[in-house]
Amino acid sequence: MKNNITAFIDFFYPPFRKFIPIQTFRYLACGGSNTLLDIFVYFISYNFILHKQNFVWGPLVISPYIMAFIMSFTVSFPTGFFLMRNVVFHDSNLHGRVQLFRYFLLVVVCIFINYVSLKVLVENFHIYPTIAKIITTFIVVCFSYLTQRNYTFKVKQEEEERSSL
Repeated sequence: MKNNITAFIDFFYPPFRKFIPIQTFRYLACGGSNTLLDIFVYFISYNFILHKQNFVWGPLVISPYIMAFIMSFTVSFPTGFFLMRNVVFHDSNLHGRVQLFRYFLLVVVCIFINYVSLKVLVENFHIYPTIAKIITTFIVVCFSYLTQRNYTFKVKQEEEERSSL
C-alpha cells in the first residue's frame, strides 16, 4: 500500500521538481491530505454523529466541538504517522516505537503552538481569525517538517550507532 501511495504522489511531482525536493513534495501531499481527512472527519463527527450535542459519558460531559476534535484526532493521528513514516521519511532507521513516541510529542507541541499562536495573533495583535489561522498553519507546517525530518524520523548515521555501543 505504501508503494502505491508513493507512486501516486510521485506521479504529480515532475512539474514541481525545479522548485522543491521530492521529500518536501511528499510531505506537503501527505500532510495536506491528512489535514483534509482530519477536517472531513471533524465535520462529519460534529454535524452528523454528535448532531452538535454534548457527548455524555457517565459523569463526563464533553462539548461537541471538543469531542469531534477527539474523534478526528483518533483517525488523523495514526494515518498521519503511517504516511510520514512510510511515504515521506521512509529512510529513517529509528525503531518504530521511538518514532511513534516522538511523533506523538510533536503533535502535542503543534497543538500547543496552534493554540498559543491563534490566541496571540487574534487577541493581542487583533489579526482577523482566518488570517491568523493561515499564519499559524504556515508556522506549524514549517516547524513540523523540520522537526520530523531532524528528530522524529531522522536517519541515524553509522558513526552515531558505533559510538553509542
